[in-house]
Amino acid sequence: MDGIADHIEQRLREVGTSDRAEDERRYLKSKLRFLGAPMGQIRAAVNEIAREHRRLTHDELIVLVEALWTVPIHERRMASVLLLGRFGRLLGVGDLPLIERLVRESKTWALVDALAADVLGDLVGRKPGEVSPVMDRWATDGDFWVRRASLLAELRPIRTGAPIDRFIHRADPLLEEKEFFIRKAIGWVLREAGKRRPGEVAEWLAPRTHLASGVTMREAVRYLPAADGKRLMAAYRERRPKHRSTRVRARGSATRRR
Repeated sequence: MDGIADHIEQRLREVGTSDRAEDERRYLKSKLRFLGAPMGQIRAAVNEIAREHRRLTHDELIVLVEALWTVPIHERRMASVLLLGRFGRLLGVGDLPLIERLVRESKTWALVDALAADVLGDLVGRKPGEVSPVMDRWATDGDFWVRRASLLAELRPIRTGAPIDRFIHRADPLLEEKEFFIRKAIGWVLREAGKRRPGEVAEWLAPRTHLASGVTMREAVRYLPAADGKRLMAAYRERRPKHRSTRVRARGSATRRR
């Protein structure tokens, strides 16, 4: 596995440039070393390994992921995350401690978001009853990257038709967060949910427009009917909850108590 990891690094060194490496390091505000390889090349290297090692076992995958991750080079760590996504079928609830450690050590949205949306999202979709309680715990964690991951873990399930209940249960107490990456994550998931469940998104937001941030609101209303989006944004700007029926307010309160 060390040999495979080193092969991936060498391939990416050959296509990387020092200018791109410096630009990426500054953009991501990361303390990792960078090879300056484009994301497309990282994916290509991972795809090559996946094709050559179709019968990779769970234990071999974990060893390879650790071998890549241990060296503090961004492209190696991104390759390890992409491998987890590519071989997601091998992962189970027992791998959540590993994924949690990787999230904590990532310190950048580029790695956290891929771990959350792809790796965790697949696990939530396959094993919601087992994974969701862990994501609920993550949503109250002191590390905002872990909290962000708990929210973005619902992106893939929602995109494939899952209800939004699990997400709003976590998002509700986080609406007043000052951390940008939490505000953005809530808006991002609501934006995706709005494509398929605009009524539910508008109904949940309506009593909470005075709590949400601007970045959350602007993302959340993007795919709602224009009239709903206009009314919700007007209520947000006036820092008041948009009036709803007693039934809707009761439902919102029930959500907050969950």
